[in-house]
Amino acid sequence: MTVRHGLVALLAERPMGVYELRKEFDARTGGTWPLNIGQVYTTIQRLVRDGVVELVPLDYGAGEAEPYRLTPAGYDEAEVWWTRPVDRSVPGRDELVIKLALAAASPDVDVPAVVHTQRIESMRALRDYTRLKARQPQDPSTREDLAWTLVLDNLVFAAEAEVRWLDHVEASVGRFTPPPPAAEEDDDGGAGPEAELASRSARRSGAAPTAGERP
Repeated sequence: MTVRHGLVALLAERPMGVYELRKEFDARTGGTWPLNIGQVYTTIQRLVRDGVVELVPLDYGAGEAEPYRLTPAGYDEAEVWWTRPVDRSVPGRDELVIKLALAAASPDVDVPAVVHTQRIESMRALRDYTRLKARQPQDPSTREDLAWTLVLDNLVFAAEAEVRWLDHVEASVGRFTPPPPAAEEDDDGGAGPEAELASRSARRSGAAPTAGERP
């Protein structure tokens, strides 16, 4: 989810100032993807520039944050975001997947050791998320609690899937047998010494030389 869409979704409920937007975003996602105030302010300014958000035309006293609200175009953008599926055709860059793919393709990397180290970290994260989940009420009493519970469920499921994938990587690497090295050739492009001896032996016995052998 982009910060832009998150702020548009929040403003679809009611006008909010920059600080309130940050507070609401963090509360509803459990602080899993915290925003700094600079991110919120910069994104709001872009939304204003794009005609999606505008300042509420009201007079506020000193020290009060200026609230923003959606324009009609902003409400349209929010509706499109709610009804359009998240695009999964282009996977995001996952550092772990890239790391293990490169490790598996390199003859100089101890892939099982890499997997073992990562499994320890992934299991630690899974235990932490599971403890947090155990502290949550089974029946959330507020919408904010429900939202955080769903985020936490996603983190638990993702960590479980990552551990299973690491097990799969380890098993796949263990079953893999690298192909034998290619036969070396002479400087003139002909077959190496072993192939040359085999060719001479075949000629002595009257057998026809195989493709690629010298006549």
